[in-house]
Amino acid sequence: MKVSIITVSYNSADTIQDTIKTIYMQTYTNFEHIIIDNNSDDDTAKIVKPFLNQKSIFISEPDQGIYDAMNKGIRLAKGDIIGILNADDIYANKDVILDIIETFEKEKVDCVFGDLVYVRPNNLNQIVRYYRSANFHPKLFAYGWMPAHPTVFIKRQAYERYGLFQIDYKIAADYELMIRFLAKHKISYKYIPKVMVKMRTGGVSTLNWKSNWILNQEIIRGCAENDIDTTILKVWSKYFTKVFQLIRRPK
Repeated sequence: MKVSIITVSYNSADTIQDTIKTIYMQTYTNFEHIIIDNNSDDDTAKIVKPFLNQKSIFISEPDQGIYDAMNKGIRLAKGDIIGILNADDIYANKDVILDIIETFEKEKVDCVFGDLVYVRPNNLNQIVRYYRSANFHPKLFAYGWMPAHPTVFIKRQAYERYGLFQIDYKIAADYELMIRFLAKHKISYKYIPKVMVKMRTGGVSTLNWKSNWILNQEIIRGCAENDIDTTILKVWSKYFTKVFQLIRRPK
């Protein structure tokens, strides 16, 4: 199986080298790396170019936002499996892709995901929060929960059948896509009980109260568009359980 890893970047000179290095350190080597850059005006392109080879695609041009960039990458992808690792994130170890492929081959599923840890931007070994996807079930979409998206790998055929990201969402197009795939169209999935991705804190969905408000309104919209019954109280209830993510740590 070939894997397509898509990285979306914009002025990511401070972090994208870490991302690329963790991709090329993977023990599973049948992959391609597609970098879609929003015409960065810093040194992103300069940093990326030395890593480019026959496994790489690098496009730097204006886009309509992160989800438009992801869609560009998906359309270019030639792999059987597609994963998205953005320019602030890194794989947690060298066997992440190998574990993914072995699970796809053994379980015969359409989607595989695992756990994620949020880390300090300047100390990737200091865990701030542990996002454990173990108890995920499609019914939890109504409560604002989905698998940790940076850990999600999906067969390319699912995108071809059920569509790409809706680019009119500002923050939660990944949430809507996961609802559409896992709840509405009921693609099969398997959870891997391992930390797969380290994500730096400070992402767009957690910047401030306004971004959280937009996120939750878009979650409600995504549920409505895919026939999931929810309320604003259900969605906001996820913040009570996030306390445990701050306390719990991976074993």
